[in-house]
Amino acid sequence: MIVAQITDLHLTAEGSLAEGRIDTAASLARCIAQIIRLDPAPDVLMITGDLANLGHPEEYIRLRRLLAPLNLPTFVIPGNHDDRSILHTAFDDCNYLPKQGPFLHYVVDDFPLRLIALDTVVANQGYGALCADRLDWIKARLGEARTQPTLIFMHHPPFATGIAHMDAIRLLDGADAFGAIVAGQDHIKLIACGHVHRTIVTDFHGTPAVVCPSTAHQIVLNLHLNGPAEFDFEPPGFMLHVWDGERIITHNVPVGDFDGPFAFED
Repeated sequence: MIVAQITDLHLTAEGSLAEGRIDTAASLARCIAQIIRLDPAPDVLMITGDLANLGHPEEYIRLRRLLAPLNLPTFVIPGNHDDRSILHTAFDDCNYLPKQGPFLHYVVDDFPLRLIALDTVVANQGYGALCADRLDWIKARLGEARTQPTLIFMHHPPFATGIAHMDAIRLLDGADAFGAIVAGQDHIKLIACGHVHRTIVTDFHGTPAVVCPSTAHQIVLNLHLNGPAEFDFEPPGFMLHVWDGERIITHNVPVGDFDGPFAFED
């Protein structure tokens, strides 16, 4: 099974650019075209938050139009730039989203991998949280199928990355409690996050964890304690999480047209 992950689209309304200079729609269109060309094709696509830049209805309308060429099941969760209510309305034909309740989290049980989407958003805040209700929810879901290989998708990483201004708005509340829930649960094969706009790999309480790069701009890699908040135009990218029946292998895929492929000479 192959799970494609894209994140931090920051899609703007027609005629506008993110930060006054980032054409996020063009970047997303290139990414989608590259995913469509993949052979073998992914089985599903997970979009892990910050679908819209400002959370406005017209941004989600534009997003649905850009996603339309994809011929694969697509699942979304909110990020801190999204508006839950407006996102839910824009995707109201998607049966996987909960019909009621304050959070947009859910489980997909239709594939060899169990996919758990976890809502970490705090309304009108950049940082993320897992309150008692959300912690109870994820603990219960993980307890339902302890023999089923499981991936958890969430926007805010529950760990520090070393990029100071992003760590200040990571999953701040509930991260330790979430770690205690995850610890020792061997059926969790991967925790996949967004938010930081960089490729990052680590371990979280015994479970592999990754951050997927943005389909648009990237956060500058600055590991100084007081590093400034800056973005750049490093190549955008997405991830492919490949389940071979025993383990997850994650591939980071840069978006772009590159010379090749060329055969090696004998």
